Amino acid sequence: MNVSLPLVAILGAVVWVAWRYMGLRGWHIAVCLLFGFFLAATSAAPEIRRVVAVLVRSLSQH
Repeated sequence: MNVSLPLVAILGAVVWVAWRYMGLRGWHIAVCLLFGFFLAATSAAPEIRRVVAVLVRSLSQH
């Protein structure tokens, strides 16, 4: 997927805004990072990548 780096940057910005202005705690961020890390190692990872790619393609067409 060609948009992985910009998507990571956007998600990182969303996490930063949530942490800064919405009261997200540091341990919440750590749990989310660990969840994503371990989720990427499961058999669900290719399906998640496919769904994200479809969503990005559909959003970029409009």
